[in-house]
Amino acid sequence: MTESKHGVVIVGGGTAGISAAAELAQLGIKSVVIDEAPRIGGPVFRGPFREAISLPHLDDNLCQKIADIRELYQKNQQYIELRLNTRVLGPSGESALLARHQDEIFEIPYEQLIVATGCHERSVPFDGWQIPGVMLLGGVQLQLKSGLVKPGQRMAVVGTGPLLPLVATQLHKAGVVVTGVFEAGKFSNFAKESRAFLNRPMLTLEGMGLLTYLKTNGIPMHYGMGIVSASGEDSLTGITVAQYDQDWYPVKGTEKSLDVDCLAVGYGFVSRNQLTQLLNIAHENCQISGLKPLVDDWQHSSRPDVYIAGDSVGILGGEAAMMEGRLAALSIAKQQDILSLEQAQDKAKPYKNLLNKVKAFRAGFDRIGRRREGLLSLLTPDTIVCRCENVTRAQIDEVIEQGVKDITSLKMRTRAGMGDCQGKTCNSYCQDRLRFELKQLDVGEIKPRFPLDPVPFSSLYKEVL
Repeated sequence: MTESKHGVVIVGGGTAGISAAAELAQLGIKSVVIDEAPRIGGPVFRGPFREAISLPHLDDNLCQKIADIRELYQKNQQYIELRLNTRVLGPSGESALLARHQDEIFEIPYEQLIVATGCHERSVPFDGWQIPGVMLLGGVQLQLKSGLVKPGQRMAVVGTGPLLPLVATQLHKAGVVVTGVFEAGKFSNFAKESRAFLNRPMLTLEGMGLLTYLKTNGIPMHYGMGIVSASGEDSLTGITVAQYDQDWYPVKGTEKSLDVDCLAVGYGFVSRNQLTQLLNIAHENCQISGLKPLVDDWQHSSRPDVYIAGDSVGILGGEAAMMEGRLAALSIAKQQDILSLEQAQDKAKPYKNLLNKVKAFRAGFDRIGRRREGLLSLLTPDTIVCRCENVTRAQIDEVIEQGVKDITSLKMRTRAGMGDCQGKTCNSYCQDRLRFELKQLDVGEIKPRFPLDPVPFSSLYKEVL
């Protein structure tokens, strides 16, 4: 089924997508917003999927932001066609998307497209990371915020970045025993970035408040420490952490064992760019956020009809995503002659000023949390790197020793990245490993395949009939 052409289609109902739709609505422009989830807000501000008597682990600030984005949509919904539980499978022709809702597959033609697909978590494999109970940080947050369930009873939080103390606080308020937070960056590195953090003083104060909460409640915050391994048979029973040196290699003799039944691991995020790759958008290689679509100051991509906003173009968080979504909307209004260049620039000025401050603030964390080569040493030869195809480190070692020079060749020789997740889990390790071995940044990319999500046989059967 092919629908009639829509003016503006937005892929992603998170902060960037809803902000773009609201800005367009305020200018009298209708849009269609597509999101695979049952609620708007994205993983950060989607909120609980069910009602609860109390939400002690969700602070008032977060609850207010969840309410704000829903109110933003409700105020402008007469101009916004919202399609939830709908997955975009990829492009269809020059200016259309192929999408699926339940068992129905259909085309959505557009005149302008805003891609606001967000990001996914960066997996850092280590010995024991496949044991049930080892979870990525965002997954832990989703269970707490949307599912309203405790991931475990006794947990540790490891990795790097501002989410670590936040998740530890949320876990503790939910009734979980948090044995410690282990930040790979050294405390001295945080002190060096104090000027960067002053770009967003309120966010910095919120972070300090989280650290105060941890200290008050006896949850130790360890700097310059990280994961070494996890242990357990059918489920997680313990982990080993250690001091990290400057390159994040575990320092021998500093190991410490902890009894936990669940572990939250967070070493950053990767821009979700599979759709933009299939759209043949120009990209650049970025070690922090992975392959990054190229956009101008108005979030305009290399294609005249495609804009990209939010974490899908760089990991900056929800506040920046809102600004980028609004900038993309203003640019479309300018393109449609609804706003003059001067009017668009005037409206965009406060958005760009805030965006620049967020970028400077975030750059401090990026410098602290830049992945070091020591993380590559956490695997044993038998550690599985690609879970879809059961590819081990030993298999990757072998093809690198045989002279593999790029990610495509590594994929062909080992099948890493050929599974259902299309490399989302193993791509980061494979790229980092090749960069370390070859001493070069550009080692290629695991290319996404169409369709981006599996299509059930029931949908194909319906199409044939």
